[in-house]
Formats: sequence, C-alpha cells, structure tokens
Amino acid sequence: MITNKTPLWYAVHVMPRWEKKVYTALLEQHIETYAPLQKRLKQWSDRKKWVEEPVIRSYVFVKITRKEYFPVLNTNGTLRFVSFEGKPAYIREEQITILRNLIEQNIEIEITTERFEPGDKVEIASGPLIGLKGELIRHNSSKKVLIRLDNMNESFLVTISPSLLTSSNG
Repeated sequence: MITNKTPLWYAVHVMPRWEKKVYTALLEQHIETYAPLQKRLKQWSDRKKWVEEPVIRSYVFVKITRKEYFPVLNTNGTLRFVSFEGKPAYIREEQITILRNLIEQNIEIEITTERFEPGDKVEIASGPLIGLKGELIRHNSSKKVLIRLDNMNESFLVTISPSLLTSSNG
C-alpha cells in the first residue's frame, strides 16, 4: 500500500509511446518521476539518427506518497500502477539507483521477459546462430548469458544476449 508519509518508488504503466509525455506531465505536477531513456542509433533506408528511446517501454517510475496517488492516475496517458496482490508494488530506492547508474555509464540495456536459469535448455531465436539449441551455463551479467551448444558432437561456449534466446524442449 502507498504510505502517507514516506515517498516510495512505484512503476506506472502508461500508454504505448507515451513515456516522455507522461514524464513531462508528472514533472509539471511537481511529482518526482523517472523515465529511463537511452540513446540508440537508428537506421532508416535514407539516413541514420541518434534517438532517445525508453529502456523499459510503456513504464515510468514515480516517487510518491498516498496524496499523490490519484494525481498520478489522473495524468493523461497513465493506465495503472503495477500491482502485486491488488496493491501497488513499490520499488526499492537501490534498484532505481542501479538503473540510473547503468544508463549514466552508457551501458546498453536489453529487456527480456524470459527467465532463464543455469541448466535450462534454450534455442537461439535470432541472429547468425538462429536455430541452434544448447544449455544455459551461467549468467555473466544482466546483458549476457553463456550457453553450451552441442551441435556436431562438439561443445561450443557462446556468450549471447538473453533477448536472442527462447526456451527449448530438447
């Protein structure tokens, strides 16, 4: 539950591609907010351009007390608070600090909804190794995992982004 006195961080689900608009609207209401953005080089058929994109699409973070709950929800583009068991789920200050530090250091962040553990059977879903199956050996970081590929009766260790993997049944 959102407390009366101590402001805590919460994730707010916003309309697709509205992260910057909601961020600006919340700041105008003097609500502490954070929308993690990262510069990425985008390429079109006729040009390349550096653009700021949300690291976590359709979400912004707010640090609020109970009295700011409804002003956040009533902000144009806001859909709902991320909840657990029917209550808005708070995010520890340390997690927001870590996310800010990663972005400030220009560490490229990729978000994946897949949860992989050592020993899981995985398949490479895209990239030059598409279709190869293997076993997850370990997580090197939040960005890379190490997998063993057992094709051609040889074992290869490959470091790859988790966003390129899917679960495999064998």
